[in-house]
Amino acid sequence: MKEKVYTVNPKGKAGRIALGMFSGAISAVLLMGATTIVPAGNSGVVVTLGKVEATTMDEGFHLKIPFIQSVVNVNNQIQVYEVEAPAVSRDLQTVHSVIAVNFRVLSSKSAEIYHEIGNDYQAVVLTPAVQESVKSITAKYTAEELITERSTVGEQIKEQLNNKVMEYGIQIEKFNIVNFDFSSEFNSAIEQKQVAEQNLLKTETEQKEALVIAEAEAKKKVIAAEAEADAILKKAEAEADANQMLNDSLTEKVLKKKMLDVWDGALPKVTSGDSSSYMFDLGDVAGTAAGTGTITNEIG
Repeated sequence: MKEKVYTVNPKGKAGRIALGMFSGAISAVLLMGATTIVPAGNSGVVVTLGKVEATTMDEGFHLKIPFIQSVVNVNNQIQVYEVEAPAVSRDLQTVHSVIAVNFRVLSSKSAEIYHEIGNDYQAVVLTPAVQESVKSITAKYTAEELITERSTVGEQIKEQLNNKVMEYGIQIEKFNIVNFDFSSEFNSAIEQKQVAEQNLLKTETEQKEALVIAEAEAKKKVIAAEAEADAILKKAEAEADANQMLNDSLTEKVLKKKMLDVWDGALPKVTSGDSSSYMFDLGDVAGTAAGTGTITNEIG
């Protein structure tokens, strides 16, 4: 029994429709295979029959050879990579750090990084570089310095990390130490040290306050002593001035009065060889106190 073979007559209406649909489908497939769109913030790495081309496509619409070329999009936007990075400080304290890295793949290196590493560059390049940089810089500082100089430590880790990954076409935009965590023993020691420093500060403050009070009291005593000494000096000067005034008030007549008070009434006896006369004036001695005027005596 012979099989019946059904053929489409291209000259018929149905045949022309079927052929047109087939041709349209083929054209659509070819058109779709010949075009590509690179998203914003990406680079298009062109792969021709498995070979990575050196040039890349910028974001936007592009043509390619269908079935021969394919385009792999590489993200060039800033990405955030967060990871735990344990390390040991210079004083052998275990440090548990949480690191957040903002990085980007340079568009000019997109083809190279895809060819050498692929899309898993975070695990292949970034993770070991972060771990190594954190360990290297952390070992240069004591645990306490890691806390007090946190920003400096972060900048040094960022610089070393950037040097390590730049050769692969990865650029570090920002490096953040999200958290430093230490052992419970170290945290307890830090807490005790802070308490001791606070107590010392309190003691120093109290001592300074006591010193200020003591100095104020001493100053008051000095002022009081100076005032007392000044008063004594002024009193002595006043007494000296009074004595001087008293001495000045003792006139010659007062002195003569005192002499008259102690005189016994006897006149001095004088012998003159030349029969001259001697005169003794009691007025000078008695003055107005005796009221006798002048007494004379001639001896000859």
